[in-house]
Amino acid sequence: MRIPVGRHTPRPSDARWRGAAALLAGALPSLAFPAPSLWWFAYVALVPWLLLIRSAGSVRRAALDGWLGGIGFMLAVHHWLLPSLNVFIVVLAALLGLLWAPWGILVRSTLGGRPSVPRALAAVAVVPSGWLMVELVRSWQGLGGPWGLLGASQWEVATALRLMSVGGVWLVSLLVVAVNIAVTLCVALPSVRTAMVSALVVCALTTGAVWMWAPHMQRDGQIRVAVVQPGVIENGDARFARSEALTRALAGQHVDLVVWGESSVGQDLAARPDLAARIAALSKDLHADILVNVDARRSDKPGIFKSSVLVGPEGPTGQRYDKMRLVPFGEYIPARSLLGWATSVGKAAGEDRQRGTTPVVMTLPDAVRVGPLVCFESAFPDMSRHLVRMGAQLLIAQSSTSTFQDTWAPAQHASLAALRAAETGRPTVHATLTGISAVYGPDGGRIGRWIGTSASTSAVYDVPLATGTTPYVRLGDWAVYGALAVLAAFCSAEGARALRRPAPGPPAPPSRTAHESPAHPAH
Repeated sequence: MRIPVGRHTPRPSDARWRGAAALLAGALPSLAFPAPSLWWFAYVALVPWLLLIRSAGSVRRAALDGWLGGIGFMLAVHHWLLPSLNVFIVVLAALLGLLWAPWGILVRSTLGGRPSVPRALAAVAVVPSGWLMVELVRSWQGLGGPWGLLGASQWEVATALRLMSVGGVWLVSLLVVAVNIAVTLCVALPSVRTAMVSALVVCALTTGAVWMWAPHMQRDGQIRVAVVQPGVIENGDARFARSEALTRALAGQHVDLVVWGESSVGQDLAARPDLAARIAALSKDLHADILVNVDARRSDKPGIFKSSVLVGPEGPTGQRYDKMRLVPFGEYIPARSLLGWATSVGKAAGEDRQRGTTPVVMTLPDAVRVGPLVCFESAFPDMSRHLVRMGAQLLIAQSSTSTFQDTWAPAQHASLAALRAAETGRPTVHATLTGISAVYGPDGGRIGRWIGTSASTSAVYDVPLATGTTPYVRLGDWAVYGALAVLAAFCSAEGARALRRPAPGPPAPPSRTAHESPAHPAH
């Protein structure tokens, strides 16, 4: 069998190697997140994946490269879920990875072949916008929430934190992908190298301008916050006793608020007045309210709730927040009738937790207003932004990642509080049951030391308060809307260009040889 010249039929082995390369290329960006925290790597981590997709010989191959890379990304960023979800994590990664299939097609459409300079410059805006749409869709709570957003890898970079105060983590994701696009085209196409270097310079100048222009929050006093981290103690009574002892040891340190981690109290305080009295006695001795977290079946409502409860010297103050956004499979199973089998292959929730209905801002005795979040909720930019709009001066995330104690998860979770602080201009306390606990100032910078996963201790932080409103709190997710507008404009332009193409004419008649011409009819 002859193969036509100029066409290439890939062998099955070539396709397998290409698929493996796509999986590996998609996994590379995970190294920019904690624990490796190679934040600088994020700006080139997508280059191998982009080069692979732009070389795809067909739209179908580009979609497959995007899908396989998406699977690799999801597995790498969430690999610590494997002990809990077992083989089900592969199913979830395959489903969520499909979100990158259209992105793969977009990459091939804009970067494939030899794009002109205008098209290459357009790609620097269009492809990051497509990536942001993937991040936006998978940020829906039912699909796992906004964990592993590419912009979140920049939580230690002061300039990136300033960008977040203007456009949230979304704006930083756009910047990181744009740099990757420019680097990719610099590597692949010398003809557009000058334009891409110019695009990189524009990105740098824009970042510098934001650094100088974005308003700084005005410092307005401080609050002394104590974080109590008892460590890994399986028995609920023993854990409560350890938290109690660590809190009592804070006497004489003049704290304003004590924060316990998620699920620090395993029984409803209304049903156990003795526990409420023990916490109230601690509050009275310290002259400070204590924010605990109750994970228990309610006595006044059906079902199990996770709730932040403020306790003062006289007992619970009546200020309570019930967790609104639950962890899929960890705290509830979506479509349990269909996916309930997940409990048989991993540590999925045996019973669904109940949801709260509204955010709450609590007021301390000294009139400082705090906005509580519970664990997974610190990943959602809109929740902290809404609390600040309600008047919160201090954000508090109560968390527990004991199931994933020796993985990358505790460090990744602790880093999210820096993003929320930078976006809102409000200090954020990330208080955990088992580590890592951390505190960040209004600019997202770390205050004091992290409390690691091996520690069973308490720590006191002098947390500066601030006034003012960041552009992100004021304007919201404008970067997301801007990305949607860019994609709409690109699709409109592509559609108009397709309409302007001349319609294909009728096929040319077959050529005749000399002996078939009218003068020499064939016999």
